[in-house]
Amino acid sequence: MVKLKQAVVVEGRYDKNALSQIVDAPIFCTNGFGIMNDPALVALLREAAKKRGLIILTDSDAAGFVIRNYLKGCLPNEMLLHAYVPDVYGKEKRKRAPGKEGKLGVEGMPPAVLLQALKDAGAEMDGETADASSEAITKQDLYTLGFTGGANSSQKRAALLKALQLPAHMSTNALLQALNLRFARAEFLARFENTEEES
Repeated sequence: MVKLKQAVVVEGRYDKNALSQIVDAPIFCTNGFGIMNDPALVALLREAAKKRGLIILTDSDAAGFVIRNYLKGCLPNEMLLHAYVPDVYGKEKRKRAPGKEGKLGVEGMPPAVLLQALKDAGAEMDGETADASSEAITKQDLYTLGFTGGANSSQKRAALLKALQLPAHMSTNALLQALNLRFARAEFLARFENTEEES
C-alpha cells in the first residue's frame, strides 16, 4: 500500500475499488457524467484540491477525456495533477463485452500500471497525508452520534449532508472521507455531539 499526499478522483466505484487496493488516499468518484449535475460534489473536489492537491485519473477513452476536461474547467488548475492510463485494448473481467472504444479503463489496469501513471503525474508517494498526526473520524463515531445504525439515522445523515453542502447520495465511506477532509476528529465530535437532543 502506497501512501499519497494528494487525493484522487476517478470515474466510478470499480475504478475506486481497484485503486484503493494499492494506494492510501482519499478517492472520490465522479459517478461518470453525474459530476456535471452535482455542484456539491464539485465543491467537495475543489476543497480537496485546495487542501491537499487532487489527481485526476480517468479512463483513456473519449468519455474519460470529457470528464477530465470538465474537471479542469471547474477546479483550481494549480492544485491538479493529471494521471493517464495507457490505451490497452480488452475488456474488464466483470463485463460481458468491451467498452465502446474497446479500451480497458482504470479498473482493468494492473496495479503496477496505475502506480506508474500516478508517479508520472507527479504524485507525492509515501509522504505524510494531511492531518496525519490527528485522529481520524471513524464509522464508530458516526454510529455514536446517531448518523448510522439508529431509527432516525437516515434523516440525521441527510440533514448533516445538507448542512455541510455535501452530495445527498454519499455512501458512509465517502462521507467519512469528506468529514476527515474538513474536520479534525475532536472538532467534529464537539460540533455534532448534541444533535441527538436537537432532533
